[in-house]
Amino acid sequence: MKRYLATILLLAAVLPLPAREVFPLNEGWRFFFKSENSSDNARHVTLPHSWNTDPLAAGYFLETTGNYRNNIYIPSEWASKRIFVRFHGAQSVADLFVNGSHAGTHRGGGTSFAFEITDRIRFGADNSLLVVVSNNSRNDVLPASTDANPYGGLYREAELILTEQTAISPLYYASDGVLVRPERVDAEKAEGEIEVHLTARGEGNCTLTVEIAAPDGRTVFSRRQRAKIDGKPVMVPFTVENPALWSPSSPALYTVTATLGEESSTESVTVRTGFRSIGVARAGGLLLNGDTTQLRGVVLYHDNALSGGTLTAEDYDADLRTIRDLGATALRSAVMPHDGYLYDRCDEEGLLVWIDAPLHRSPFLSDVAYYPTPAFEQNGLEQLREIVIQNLNHPSVVMWGLFSRLWTRGDDVQPYLRRLNETAHALDPSRPTVACSDQNGGINFITDLIVWRQDVGWNRGSTDDVALWRDQLQKNWSHLRSGVSYGGDGFIGHKSYTAQATPRSNWMPEERQTRFHEEYTKNLQRDSLFWGVWIENLFDYGSARRPYGINGMGLATLDRRERKDAYYLYRALWNREQPTLHIADKHRQLRDAPRQAFAVYSSVGTPLLTVGADTVALTEYAPCQYRSDSISVTGSVTVRARAGALADSVTLRAGNVLRPKRLPVPRRTTGPQTTD
Repeated sequence: MKRYLATILLLAAVLPLPAREVFPLNEGWRFFFKSENSSDNARHVTLPHSWNTDPLAAGYFLETTGNYRNNIYIPSEWASKRIFVRFHGAQSVADLFVNGSHAGTHRGGGTSFAFEITDRIRFGADNSLLVVVSNNSRNDVLPASTDANPYGGLYREAELILTEQTAISPLYYASDGVLVRPERVDAEKAEGEIEVHLTARGEGNCTLTVEIAAPDGRTVFSRRQRAKIDGKPVMVPFTVENPALWSPSSPALYTVTATLGEESSTESVTVRTGFRSIGVARAGGLLLNGDTTQLRGVVLYHDNALSGGTLTAEDYDADLRTIRDLGATALRSAVMPHDGYLYDRCDEEGLLVWIDAPLHRSPFLSDVAYYPTPAFEQNGLEQLREIVIQNLNHPSVVMWGLFSRLWTRGDDVQPYLRRLNETAHALDPSRPTVACSDQNGGINFITDLIVWRQDVGWNRGSTDDVALWRDQLQKNWSHLRSGVSYGGDGFIGHKSYTAQATPRSNWMPEERQTRFHEEYTKNLQRDSLFWGVWIENLFDYGSARRPYGINGMGLATLDRRERKDAYYLYRALWNREQPTLHIADKHRQLRDAPRQAFAVYSSVGTPLLTVGADTVALTEYAPCQYRSDSISVTGSVTVRARAGALADSVTLRAGNVLRPKRLPVPRRTTGPQTTD
């Protein structure tokens, strides 16, 4: 029996189709591994899909090749049209075959890609689509080094695009083909050019109309002109008087519509954007609409415990609610971009975004992050072009990340980094570039902004040393436009009776992470030396290369169910709309020491603390941090904190607790499984 895309069948059977139609291509797929040799027992799946669905499956993470097959009926009425397919993410190398004919290859797991398949289609018949996807690690596809799981598969949605012979191209780096390039933006005027990419079967001319609508729907700009179709983009100059500027407090969004046709429309594409200026101060960091902006940012990876890497709109909405509750004003898309839906929502909510390119080094000493080969370097440049072009219209995106934590040993990477920097500026002169570095030397002087990845006091030295580092940075390198990023592992389930117990690679108690963040916030949070503070990470994320299969540096757990103490510390410091009161170390309810000290985070002043029937004095240790002296505690006791209408409590047991003999946890020594 023939298989149909339901939406295509319904629309083809009724009235004639408009000039451009976009059909979801998520249903009807059959998946089987390459190693299965046959599709006879293929699983029926719906996109987004991955063959790795359990981030916690440490040691059983599949790096392999999978096949996705779909049969779609294309009506004969479409024979005069053009047909494109666009996939919004395949991890990480994908090849598309249409009716057995190769349509194209895409290398890179974080960006969209599109192919025209018109010449491979049999109209009035079933057509076979086969997508071969591999998540095997390669030295010619970035990232070559990461501890984040490459889940594999067609892990984002797909669509089929139907157009007339002359169309606005979906093939320009898989973008919408309409790019808004402001050159001057202030309260009086927004002006620049709108870049429209056209495609036709052969050269020719057409009539192009571009309109800009204000947030309230009013048309504030309109221009019609003849456009030559010769493979070059059409540049349409525009001016908008007295624009409503996009900002975190007022995220005003305009719509830009490009239309082809004389009397009636034969093609139309609408994109959203916002007008705002981004600059870099000579000695102050980031400027937004001319005003100095200090960012409170979190790093966001690409999975959760329920969906693995196949994040949905609902997943992103839930994560954004957490970011808002925390009080963060910015997010960093680690290692690669997220799905475009996330940036649409950031546009709407006024959240500032840093998007990373995939030139990244994991913390493992054996990893090689940079291969000085033409294939590797070209792939990095190509992925950077895709990232910039696909996200150019998002006003929330304010910087392009070029690299993260690269080593300076071995082959000199600086010439390649300069090429990346030049490419980013050539594609988008309006945004600064940024990098995250934990090295010394010239690598830190290439991008417009630099973020120092600091961990002093975690594996070496004392957390107090971060103040010495800050002072040296202020004295010798204050001319650099510096931000700071930091974090440390902490697992709620790794209990310890004594808070100062020495952690190991497979035992990282939450309280050590808590103390680390307490000291860093004390020394760095409100320092004007830094244009931004970035916390690693918002959530734990899947990492098959680590013990337990998790990178535990999140402020909240991978399943989003539990928030660690450090989360409430930043909520107290950052959330200025909702008050915070939280007793720290509540997860550690068994204490073997007869004397205990307590810490409370409060954004509403000094709280009242009671331990059992006794009132215990608190002193302010740092902004929003209050601590008690050690007091004698025996047996079961309830600790309560109150501040105005807020209250928090925990019941713990101290003294003679049942301490198990602590045994070493076996460490997994094998790497990710590889098949094929």
